[in-house]
Amino acid sequence: MPARTLMFQGTGSDVGKSLIVAGLARAFADRGLRVRPFKPQNMSNNAAVTADGGEIGRAQALQARAARTTPTVDMNPILLKPQSDVGAQVIVHGRVAGNATARAWQRRKATLLPAVLESYTRLRADADLVLVEGAGSASEVNLRPNDIANMGFARAVDAPVVLIGDIDRGGVIASLVGTRAVLDPADAALISGFVVNRFRGDPALFRDGMAFVAERTGWAPVGLVPFTKVAACLPAEDALALSRPADASPRPGALRIAVPILPHIANFDDLDPLAAEPAVDLVRVHPGAALPGDAALVLLPGSKATLADLAALRAAGFDIDIAAHLRRGGRVLGLCGGYQMLGRTIVDSAGIEGPPGIQPGLGFLDVATELTGEKRLEAVAGRTDDAVPFVGYEMHMGRTHGPDCDRPFGTLADGRTEGARSADGRVFGTYVHGLFAEDAQRGAWLARLGAGPSAMSYETGVEAALDSVARHLEVHLDLELLLRLSR
Repeated sequence: MPARTLMFQGTGSDVGKSLIVAGLARAFADRGLRVRPFKPQNMSNNAAVTADGGEIGRAQALQARAARTTPTVDMNPILLKPQSDVGAQVIVHGRVAGNATARAWQRRKATLLPAVLESYTRLRADADLVLVEGAGSASEVNLRPNDIANMGFARAVDAPVVLIGDIDRGGVIASLVGTRAVLDPADAALISGFVVNRFRGDPALFRDGMAFVAERTGWAPVGLVPFTKVAACLPAEDALALSRPADASPRPGALRIAVPILPHIANFDDLDPLAAEPAVDLVRVHPGAALPGDAALVLLPGSKATLADLAALRAAGFDIDIAAHLRRGGRVLGLCGGYQMLGRTIVDSAGIEGPPGIQPGLGFLDVATELTGEKRLEAVAGRTDDAVPFVGYEMHMGRTHGPDCDRPFGTLADGRTEGARSADGRVFGTYVHGLFAEDAQRGAWLARLGAGPSAMSYETGVEAALDSVARHLEVHLDLELLLRLSR
């Protein structure tokens, strides 16, 4: 029997589509269904390396985990990775297929619909249920021509759609009913139901609101989903999450780790295991504020545009803060793009990130980086210099070499050395993402910084969170109705 399909679109970005698909993937998988997540087109600098050697959006990797299956490039055939305010790197079936400005992308995307349908067809062949996630807002009618992410895909495969609205941001009734009003009638006819997400308070007070939307649109009310803090225990896809105020108050006596938040931050889920540690106070510092003077570690995360973010770091004065931090005896760790920034120079002779040339780095590591067009995508494992194991992945364009590489950050399973350490042992750089999800590695860093061993299992916590979200949705959404709406 062919797989059934159900697509979830949103009234806007960050309304909770990714989390709802993940929770439903776990809930339906637990019922014995072979579930596959699918996002035709994603835009995110949070990516994951797949078993078949490509990259997809981090959210689709999490959804695959929720569905108890292995992530593949077919789950997110088109990935856009923003490199500037108006341009992005284009990933097709897990591999770099060039760059495009926003205007050029609008012309190009329709040519990629066959690649999207190819992946969708392969997924359906090995599934009972395909849960499709749209991108951004279904009501962006200005982008409807050539669309492959929302109604363009739904029309191409005749997929039924459930529309998600976020009540927490306000105006959810208008956003749902307004979407119905602006859509082309043939597009609107594909929407079968709606969900109101992130409700706070007494659900009885919104009963009339649900009825009003149903009456005005003709869509079935699938459920009113209360806000849950468990969502914060799962990796966020959108960098918008980094600008939200933290729910937790500063933790007195906790180990303070400071992270400069730069415009093109990438793979920022590297921070999640540290943020979850009870003994850690992870401080995300945006330009305009200073790095805290009592931080034990400054962590420079990955970047999709290393040179632009290095300029932003200097403009914010973070370079001065880091130098002062080191004078006080603190430590610095650079991950991927952050590692490249810590060196003496960054050479971009091919003009990969802008005009060809050489830019000075921060000079805290005696290494130099040459940006290259070849992208390294590989799952890795190894041991750091203190013999503590790690697992993770590499995802970068560039080669780094220099005297401090003779003091490597670690050694990979195949015997290759990786990363660098400064002569005084207080500055570290590595291309390995996902380090801190490994309990032993995270615990070793906490011990090195004087906070003692780790008090938790991060991966166990992610599994528990996925189970919790699934149970939450089972209570507040009509799963039987969703199955009936699918086709």
